[in-house]
Amino acid sequence: MEAAAEAPGAPAALSCFSYNQDCTSLAIGTTTGYRLFSLSSVEQLDQVHESNEIPDVYIVERLFSSSLVVVVSHAKPQQMNVYHFKKGTEICNYSYSSKILSIRLNRQRLVVCLEESIYIHNIKDMKLLKTIMDTPPNTTGLCALSINHANSYLAYPGSASSGEIALYDGNTLKTACTIPAHEGPLAALTFNSTGSKLASASEKGTVIRVFSIPGGQKLYEFRRGMKRYVNISSLVFSMDSQFLCASSNTETVHIFKLEHLTDRIQKLPRLLVTTSDGHLYIYNLDPQDGGECVLIKNHSLLGSGKMEENKENDLQPPVPQSYAATVARQSTVPSTSTMPGYSEDGGALRGEVIPEHEFATGPVCLDDENEFPPIILCRGGQPGKAKRS
Repeated sequence: MEAAAEAPGAPAALSCFSYNQDCTSLAIGTTTGYRLFSLSSVEQLDQVHESNEIPDVYIVERLFSSSLVVVVSHAKPQQMNVYHFKKGTEICNYSYSSKILSIRLNRQRLVVCLEESIYIHNIKDMKLLKTIMDTPPNTTGLCALSINHANSYLAYPGSASSGEIALYDGNTLKTACTIPAHEGPLAALTFNSTGSKLASASEKGTVIRVFSIPGGQKLYEFRRGMKRYVNISSLVFSMDSQFLCASSNTETVHIFKLEHLTDRIQKLPRLLVTTSDGHLYIYNLDPQDGGECVLIKNHSLLGSGKMEENKENDLQPPVPQSYAATVARQSTVPSTSTMPGYSEDGGALRGEVIPEHEFATGPVCLDDENEFPPIILCRGGQPGKAKRS
């Protein structure tokens, strides 16, 4: 029996990455631990924390800009660790019956998704509130949680063979509705910032649909390509819900415009793309006419953190052409009818649309009772059996 090991001093390799709920922070997991970056400035990428205490991290999620971070490693894939990273203390840990596939957070709920069950915790004291048992087989841990804690809607596959979405109210702990979204199995789900819209894509990857929440009525339908099936790896709304971004295994990012607003000043939206090779690319996009996005910044997530920048006389971006992002043009006001699609060309593995004016002005303090009730420090075994430390 042989086991692979990293050579001493070997550089960390990227294993996962996630944006926080309001897209002000980026978390990455590596073979040596995890790192947190602030996205408050386009000009520089500031690393706010690095931990090498847990190796082989494959899930890392930060709660907004607070000190709470949730980590899962390949060394203990059935255990969730919750930390107060600024104090360097563990808040609690919980063990589950099988491998943790995904974790979702808002200021009210913490959701842990296993292949055939979902656990809903009260994030203020980590008490287990509800276990949704015998969910349809969900091998990728696909689920979405509204970041708006006033509703805390949870969406997950309601069927393993069709594109049915189960919508669950995380506050009342009751089923809200079932949405027959697609014919084939689901591949991606995401809520907008207010929890009033839910976007979905199936394994075919040709059609993206947007539904109203909690009613489940179809609002928009986007066609991202007709030539062949693709695997959509992520969906995300901009914070103002004007744009919907989709990335796929064809290394393509498509941005669709949902709302046509003319009664306010339009800020310049930017597209942030994190790639599996450890880079963060920042693009400008034209919110009116669409077209190919323009690369303006390139940050290394695994190196020194110094910014790499396009030179004025350099006409080619310092990134393979296959990573060029594109945005769909729109000529009419959105309606419930089919929206215009876009051809398959260019793109990236992971995308976020962040309007410049949506960057946060300050952090959310985890231990500030006016902003967030303090969490009881505990160490847990099985879910719902946490112990005070």
